[in-house]
Amino acid sequence: METQQTGWVVLKFGGTSVSRRNRWDTIGRLAGKRLREDGRRVLVVVSALSGVTNELQAIAYAPAGDDGGIPARFAGLVERHRTFCAELGLDPDTVLGERLATLVALETDPRAAVRALDWQAEVLGQGELLSSTLGAAYLSSQGHDFGWCDAREWLDAVSLPNASEWAQRLSVNCRHHAEPGFVERFSAQPTRMLITQGFIARHGDGGTAILGRGGSDTSAAYFGALLKAQRVEIWTDVPGMFSANPREVPDARLLARLDYAEAQEIATTGAKVLHPRSIAPCRDAGVPMAILDTERFDLPGTRIDASAATVPGVKAISRRNGIVLVSMESIGMWQQVGFLADVFERFKRHGLSIDLIGSSETNVTVSLDPSENLVNSNVLEALSADLAEVCRVKVIAPCAAITLVGRGMRSLLHRLSDIWAAFGRERVHLISQSSNDLNLTFVIDEADADGLLPHLHHELIRSGAMPVRDDSVFGPSWREIADGKPQRAAPWWQAQRPRLLAMAAAGTPRYVYDLATVRERARALIGTAAVDRCFYAMKANSHPAVLRAVVGEGFGLECVSLAEIERVFQAIPHMAPERVLFTPSFAPRHEYEAALKRGVIVTLDNVEALKRWPETFRGRTLWLRLDLGHGEGHHEKVRTGGVAAKFGLPLARFDAFVDEARKLGARISGLHAHLGSGIDDPQHWRGVYASLAGLADSVGTIETIDIGGGLPVAYTPEAREFDLGAWRAGLDEIKAAYPRYGLIVEPGRYLVAESGVLLLSVTQVVEKDGVRRIGCDAGMNALMRPAMYEAYHGIHNLSRLDDADNAAFDVVGPVCESSDVLGRARLLPKATEEGDTILVADAGAYGMAMANSYNLRALPVEEVLG
Repeated sequence: METQQTGWVVLKFGGTSVSRRNRWDTIGRLAGKRLREDGRRVLVVVSALSGVTNELQAIAYAPAGDDGGIPARFAGLVERHRTFCAELGLDPDTVLGERLATLVALETDPRAAVRALDWQAEVLGQGELLSSTLGAAYLSSQGHDFGWCDAREWLDAVSLPNASEWAQRLSVNCRHHAEPGFVERFSAQPTRMLITQGFIARHGDGGTAILGRGGSDTSAAYFGALLKAQRVEIWTDVPGMFSANPREVPDARLLARLDYAEAQEIATTGAKVLHPRSIAPCRDAGVPMAILDTERFDLPGTRIDASAATVPGVKAISRRNGIVLVSMESIGMWQQVGFLADVFERFKRHGLSIDLIGSSETNVTVSLDPSENLVNSNVLEALSADLAEVCRVKVIAPCAAITLVGRGMRSLLHRLSDIWAAFGRERVHLISQSSNDLNLTFVIDEADADGLLPHLHHELIRSGAMPVRDDSVFGPSWREIADGKPQRAAPWWQAQRPRLLAMAAAGTPRYVYDLATVRERARALIGTAAVDRCFYAMKANSHPAVLRAVVGEGFGLECVSLAEIERVFQAIPHMAPERVLFTPSFAPRHEYEAALKRGVIVTLDNVEALKRWPETFRGRTLWLRLDLGHGEGHHEKVRTGGVAAKFGLPLARFDAFVDEARKLGARISGLHAHLGSGIDDPQHWRGVYASLAGLADSVGTIETIDIGGGLPVAYTPEAREFDLGAWRAGLDEIKAAYPRYGLIVEPGRYLVAESGVLLLSVTQVVEKDGVRRIGCDAGMNALMRPAMYEAYHGIHNLSRLDDADNAAFDVVGPVCESSDVLGRARLLPKATEEGDTILVADAGAYGMAMANSYNLRALPVEEVLG
């Protein structure tokens, strides 16, 4: 005996979901599943077949007196629906005869001649009426208990104050507070499942009204609110809302749970998956919403409701194109009563809704969003003419609005330094922070916005402003959803756990390096066909055993100080000098003299050294390090190019350097550029080589080109390993274009980061105001990177590696500095206690090399495996 269903669940499906037979089968399965599992009746709201609304708009908005191919468009729509009906195994005349007759009659309707608004509404609404009729017939034919109902009998359009005639017919709002008896009347329809139309409602005159953009989402929300539904599900072709547009930012993260306010902001500022107007009805009625993927039923999607946890931080970054700025300037506006009222009245007069506002003593700048306004040249010309009566007017277009959305934006400003820096490189016309502290918007030229979002999204994650590791809000990345989780081999230290615990028992802090990992990374690079020579940037880790391991794999060594040069020849006495590269920064003269005496390759990066110390460099063979005008990398402090960086000769002084070298008889045999560290674009080095090769041709003595290092390491759990294949392909391509130059790379971190771990001992476990902290016997004194670069390192309790009962801890050291934090909110065993061994992973690069004795803490011990 079947359970009696009470209450409703509303499911909405868009155009792509109703345009193929298999998609209708999916709708039937999902609706049936909700009917069985939720104990609720099901209302399905559908859009028109994909592309149909565009055709109907072309008909409805064609200029009066110009048929614009309208008869052919009507005929095409008839044929498409008849064909699809047949594909569904239905008789077109029986199922659609009446509907198609209504559609065709609109072509000769007397109102068509003048393109009357009520006629336009009737035309635009035909798509949903046709698709819902098809769907109800097909689903019934497949054995589902489906009926059909006309949305215009249940959704009533309301006339808002100041709305234009166009908006009152073609972009309406509807009542979403049910009158007494509404639910009972709606539920009196006989079938357990119903299908209805999105996008349309009943106008006050009894005719059709159109909800406008995103109308089907909004229709579903209206029905959900009126029926007090258990929830409203928006089924679409993406798994939910993301932290950025996944088509532009593959690493964007699924937003698993949001409250109504954040979802509203994200939808309003650019997310296309859910129309902003659809949220308010559900919020007012307390009806939860879900955005789900018709192709990926297993994903949780995005849940929107009032019980979502309040988590501070940026949840999403979005971009809206086509923004129009109107700048109004007048000295007379200073303390002038009613100036803004006069200005805004003119916007109202032209039916324009203002989005963002920025003001100063003499200027007010506002933005117009074309998705909410009918913005065209005629409207802007008329507006400008009106505004010219009271101020000077400048229209700036096209612009893009880049918006950060999240709770507590004001409290996050200190974390957004790199975001501010990124926008500092572009022309910012307007900055606007919302009064509800939920968004921060930058308006820039549209052309400048291209390629900006991936960079900004990365910076938000790196800085911690976007808390992607909070799984109460964030789900998997789009890349992970599309391609699966990154597959990585187990780290070497897991197999060495017993040995590492024994080493820790002998005392901590202690660095341990696995030479097999170093050799493996070295072989991966030395085997690159396009690369002629590899140098290891030994500043990353200068342990003698590490140096011998990389030299044994065929690497040379790159040094940045005289002490490093001396370390090389102490560790490897028979090292050939030409396999040692000296690339200092602001070194004293005697270091250059000693390096030249040793016979190693010496690099200069300024012309002043040639002028002030001519006898040091006279007749010598040198390399020149250039600044190509920009820096790259995972943090501003590791970007070694651009005006803010101290490294490299600016391109504007290249000719002067070459001339000065020629005067001294110095020969420039190599060009070098290293623009930063942790660069994740495999094509970066291809571009560096191309730039240097172009300059090399003008010198005539260049033999080699050094494109630096900076290859990234996948420190974070969600990061993917660097694509060496793409890197090699880029180098192969550019080397083929410039085969006459030897190609040199000089990685450091990439060779040694994963080879090293830092072993620490737990000293205390405390709780303060809800924050748990694990204290260790070393912190920033042993590993500076987290404090200096906000770098991420995996942190594990090696003593309790298999303990799955975890809690979030901050892991801190004993140094008297607030920045002495190795990691925040790390999931570690609740049972962690004094004496446990903590392992900090991927610490082989810039760990011991930057360790210090601050607070008179002892330096870590170093040990080597293999």
